[in-house]
Amino acid sequence: MPPAPSLTFASLKQSLAKRQFAPVYLLHGEEAYYIDELVKVFENILPESERDFNLYTIYAPETTADAIAETCTRFPMMSDYQVVIVKEAQSKKDVLTKLADYAANPSKTTILAICSRGETVKAATLTSAIKKSGGVIFESPKVNDRNIAGLIVSLAKDAGLNIEEKGVAMLTEFIGANLAKLHNEISKMATLLPAGATITPESIEQNIGISKDYNTFELIDAIAAKNSLKVYTMIEYFRRTKVSSLAMTPMIFNYFANLLILHFTKDKSPGSLMAALGLKWQSQLKNYETGARNYNAYKVIEIISALREFDTRSKGIGSRQPEYDLFHDLMFRILNAPGDISF
Repeated sequence: MPPAPSLTFASLKQSLAKRQFAPVYLLHGEEAYYIDELVKVFENILPESERDFNLYTIYAPETTADAIAETCTRFPMMSDYQVVIVKEAQSKKDVLTKLADYAANPSKTTILAICSRGETVKAATLTSAIKKSGGVIFESPKVNDRNIAGLIVSLAKDAGLNIEEKGVAMLTEFIGANLAKLHNEISKMATLLPAGATITPESIEQNIGISKDYNTFELIDAIAAKNSLKVYTMIEYFRRTKVSSLAMTPMIFNYFANLLILHFTKDKSPGSLMAALGLKWQSQLKNYETGARNYNAYKVIEIISALREFDTRSKGIGSRQPEYDLFHDLMFRILNAPGDISF
């Protein structure tokens, strides 16, 4: 039986590994990483001895829909299947539309993978034909800030590892939504750590080079606790090592925006606060509870205003101060916010 018409990345890889093939696959979407990984799978469906005669890689800008269809209707040579991979389909929309005729009646001995890397296909005639003929449409969605943490946990699990919450935060901050880099770094950890081991901040520092003591995660903890000495020590470290303060401010802004939500959430139970703040672990509440004791709602409003002003001044609007001087000034204003805003 062919795989279901709509599959997750993991499910699609699993169905291909089980050699449950559909006649046509459309791989499209904004996140290129998943599409690139699936192309590698398609390139290895055939044994190496069969690839010279039965594996075709076609670039859409260099061909026509008729030429692709003609290739797909050939019979495989000394093999059960031939594999045809169409790359860069996003740059040739007329090809996508015209391939609908082939997709509606595909060859049973051809596996066609159409790849629209970085763009969602809008050709309704093609997608409809693929669905009707038992093909598969896989959309690779763009990873956003809210699901990076869950993705990192999933990648670690797929690699046979666990990962500590702080380790997730470190990778989120320093690598972000670069899935290729996240996958490479976690794969590297899997070769260095025993199966079932836990990725800790220490192992990240030793093997990836991200400091477990000097990062935005630790800076926010220091700010929440109003630990001025630690905050200013970290600022000087960032200045010496040229760590961008501009990359840190969105997380600091999000922290205080959440702190404001906490202040105005009536139900202060852990479950209610976690839901209001969008947190995954109850332990994440700790530095919000610490911050709430040190920064009342008036102070938080003043700090958010200071963060907005920093963002403007860091872009050269109304200030010519160096980045780290502006950041030092921002930290001073946060730590010493009087909270005397009147309404």
